Amino acid sequence: MAVLEPYAQPRTTFGRFLDDLNPTALANALIGFIFAATGPVAIILTVGTRGGLDQAQLASWVFGSFFINGLLSIYACWRFRMPLVFFWTIPGTVLVGPALTHLSFPEVVGAFHATGLLMLLLGLSGWVRRTMSAVPMPIVMGMVAGVFLQFGTDWILSLRDDIAMAGPMTLAFVVLSAVPALGRRMPPLIGALIVGAVLIALGGAGASVTPSGAWFGGPSPIMPEFSWQAMLELVLPLAITVLVVQNGQGVAVLHAAGHAAPINRVTVACGLWSMLTAIVGTSSTCLTGPTNALISSSRRRESHYAAGVVVGLLALAFGLFAPAFTHILLATPPAFIATLAGLAMLRVLQAAFGSAFGERFRLGALISFLITVSGVSLWNIGAPFWGLVFGFLVSWLLERSEFEAARAATATTDKDARTT
Repeated sequence: MAVLEPYAQPRTTFGRFLDDLNPTALANALIGFIFAATGPVAIILTVGTRGGLDQAQLASWVFGSFFINGLLSIYACWRFRMPLVFFWTIPGTVLVGPALTHLSFPEVVGAFHATGLLMLLLGLSGWVRRTMSAVPMPIVMGMVAGVFLQFGTDWILSLRDDIAMAGPMTLAFVVLSAVPALGRRMPPLIGALIVGAVLIALGGAGASVTPSGAWFGGPSPIMPEFSWQAMLELVLPLAITVLVVQNGQGVAVLHAAGHAAPINRVTVACGLWSMLTAIVGTSSTCLTGPTNALISSSRRRESHYAAGVVVGLLALAFGLFAPAFTHILLATPPAFIATLAGLAMLRVLQAAFGSAFGERFRLGALISFLITVSGVSLWNIGAPFWGLVFGFLVSWLLERSEFEAARAATATTDKDARTT
């Protein structure tokens, strides 16, 4: 069993937290939370509604995404005194979409539990890096790009079908992105959200958004069902997206901000909390990249954790009112959700394509992408799994030199790290 990283010493006190909580940290926390509560939630609702989930199941999913993960975020930020905000895996959520067309929701929830257990064992063993490096990152990102593509095309279609809604939202996003001075004051995605909300209010589309049930809600436990089909289709792709794609991004963000992320503890936490959130039907927990990047953007590194604690507190409140927020978002025009989700995924999709078709494993990544986009299934196992399998096989047969080059690069990196 690997030695888990120690907590920060001396322990964080409430007095120190108040001293470190400054206006900049509060502003960054609010921006980071709004980012998580808009585009990413739109992705949950898009995937869930396509998969036939009802409003109560969606509200429970949102509750677990925010309330349960918010508890972990507060604890981790407080104990390690660094920005360690945990939410749910967006790529993993997208992966679930095709599975819900031929798997029941309890079977998908069973896969969430199994994925959490796998990550827990990997975290305790210390084998995360070795295991995840078995499948080259470009092939993984080819699969991710194939899954994400639909969000981009749905946004384009919303521009065709509802230009009055999607057009101004897109224009606001482009202007705020093109003018850095404006973008620093108003993040482009939040600007698009505000424009969309104003259009809904002016057009009267928001008249029916009053929740039909209670504003306040709690979890709705889902009894899992364990099937080999769901295990084969979802567990490995979900684990890879969490440990390699999401956590890898989060660790890189923390490193850039001057923090050394406790990778083993992060992996263990993702495993444990994924099993907890699965109880209420929520996809796997991960170390978020974008939100941690937003809250660690200030120069005062010692205040980053305080912003993370505030994000966790806001997540608790959002989770408790999940039924109200879910109903409101579902009552908005389809183009609003499609545009918000598409704009939120642009950078992620761009990064996926860049990673997939860079220097190595480009043929394998292309096969992985094409199979995933095709939606083809074999033995009722979805395309993302087969994209990984056949992408890896093609690279193994036709790009053998790439594996040797990757191993040599990894060995050099490990040697440099040991020397340092």
